[in-house]
Amino acid sequence: MLRLTDFVIDCPDTMAPAGFYSEVTGRPVKEDSTADWAGIRFGEIELAFIRVDGFRAPQWPGTEHPKQFHLDFEVDDIEAEQERVLGLGATLRQDFIGSEGYGWRIYTDPVGHPFCLCRNKGVVWTDEGPVWPGRH
Repeated sequence: MLRLTDFVIDCPDTMAPAGFYSEVTGRPVKEDSTADWAGIRFGEIELAFIRVDGFRAPQWPGTEHPKQFHLDFEVDDIEAEQERVLGLGATLRQDFIGSEGYGWRIYTDPVGHPFCLCRNKGVVWTDEGPVWPGRH
């Protein structure tokens, strides 16, 4: 049996991105986090940050230092969430929100990793999270 246990992100300082994503998601940074390894639990999966000497941030959408990953966050109010993540230190890079208010915006976290805030048409929010059209 194979289980995904960690999604590990390289960074020059573990606590800065861990703190940022803790604020973004509302989940706490694990108490045993250190300057070399920090984590945030999401059920069985941990979003983890590992310190890497000589870290070079991705420069996306450029190709010299391309992204190695990005995170998508489905939101119910993109304007409110944008204000919140910008206040936490994110930088808006590109806006792909259409005239009807659906699409995505690309940001970078304080270390330079890309992530998107997305608002997809037809997604309904429940206490368990988003329900996608056509998925049961």
